[in-house]
Amino acid sequence: MSIRLIAATLGALVALLGLCMLSSLYWSLHYQDGLHFQWVAVSVCTIAGGAGLFFALREPHAEFGMRDAFVVVTGGWVASGILGAVPFMACGVLPSFTDAIFESVSGFTTTGASVLADVEAVPRSVLFWRSLTHWLGGMGIIVLSVAILPLLGVGGMAMFKAEVPSPVVDKLKPTVAATAKALWKVYLILSAAETLLLMLAGMELFDAICHTFGTVATGGFSTKNLSIGHYESPLIHLIIIVFMLMAGANFTLHYQAMNFNFSSYGRSQEFRLYLIIFLGSTAFIFWNIYRLPNAGLFASLDQAAFQTASIMTTTGYGTADWEQWPWACQWLLLSLMFMGGCAGSTGGGMKCMRLVIVAKHILRELKLLLHPRAVIALKMDRAVVHNSIVNGILAFVALFVAVWSLSTALLVAMDLDVITAVGATTATLSNIGPGLNKVGAMDHYGWLSQPAKWLLSFNMLIGRLELFTVLILFVPDFWKK
Repeated sequence: MSIRLIAATLGALVALLGLCMLSSLYWSLHYQDGLHFQWVAVSVCTIAGGAGLFFALREPHAEFGMRDAFVVVTGGWVASGILGAVPFMACGVLPSFTDAIFESVSGFTTTGASVLADVEAVPRSVLFWRSLTHWLGGMGIIVLSVAILPLLGVGGMAMFKAEVPSPVVDKLKPTVAATAKALWKVYLILSAAETLLLMLAGMELFDAICHTFGTVATGGFSTKNLSIGHYESPLIHLIIIVFMLMAGANFTLHYQAMNFNFSSYGRSQEFRLYLIIFLGSTAFIFWNIYRLPNAGLFASLDQAAFQTASIMTTTGYGTADWEQWPWACQWLLLSLMFMGGCAGSTGGGMKCMRLVIVAKHILRELKLLLHPRAVIALKMDRAVVHNSIVNGILAFVALFVAVWSLSTALLVAMDLDVITAVGATTATLSNIGPGLNKVGAMDHYGWLSQPAKWLLSFNMLIGRLELFTVLILFVPDFWKK
């Protein structure tokens, strides 16, 4: 393990983060919020510190090993969470270090859980930074760095494997840098398209950009207290529904579609199931809420489709307080939180592909009880899934449930009621944002104790990095030569 290489790479990431902070200066000047000096000071200090570390310690033509990659990825996200909190404190929005860290980690991990009670009272330059952390974290600062680091003499396939939220990592291009660039190309095109469509639907530029960042990154930070419910336009709701579903799908399919291979969507078993679950869940919720007093046909359909897409893609936007819906609807939404989006998407959760493979594995085991000598291959999209991948997925699901159970128990020990504890743990570990009861769709996390906020911040981090990337650092053998 090369400490020098790790430190230099983290320096490059920090400098890049500082450059991103400068973008908020434009909105500070545009809206004259009086925070110009703070943005310049924070950005310059971050850039100088990161660049100095990189140029002092860089090793040209160095290549990462897997151990280096795990440390850099985890360290990069921790550094982003800490440095991303500085603007909240410097601008006086969140003077508490714990609250600032929670908000920053929630942003970069695309969770969308917030400690802010009145979002609309926050200066717009800070709201832009808050949303930008979503957009940067959505595809991953590390993936972006993989596209840039080869230009600086640093390779990074190991980093790419450690960062990309997918059970199986495949390169779209011959080199990892080209793969990362291809993914970011798709990301940029989706971002530009949604921003334009939201503006055409009547949303102003600033809000369109911020809500686009929250959508394509499946984050959920809004510039309005009522989230998307602030906008009573069915067209705006429809646009965001479509882009949430696209962000929750495998970006490889979008890349192939942009190269005129549209049949890739139909050939993907995971994507087909993803759409079936969306349509079936929407129909079930619609059937339940349409029977409520004063429920309109189109309003019920709009709310059912929007909340289903928002929760299953782990975006977390809201147009209605779904805690007022029947318990059957709330239970379904909670179940969708565990599933999350597709592999290779910006969504969180266990991922649809993992659950499909687990279901197929269970079915195969049942068949083997009847035919012990049979050889039954487990296939996904007509390709055989090797046992090493199946074992890894089973281990992930078991670890997810174990972490979820332990976190829930700890929150209950901190005097949270069981429903709130279950909702908060699920919402943070699956990177969704809104949970149940006191952290529900129209609530915030600001009232929680400091230990609870630190625990949930840790959940957001390990959930975004697929558990193993972070938790492997706590294994003693990892640090042995």
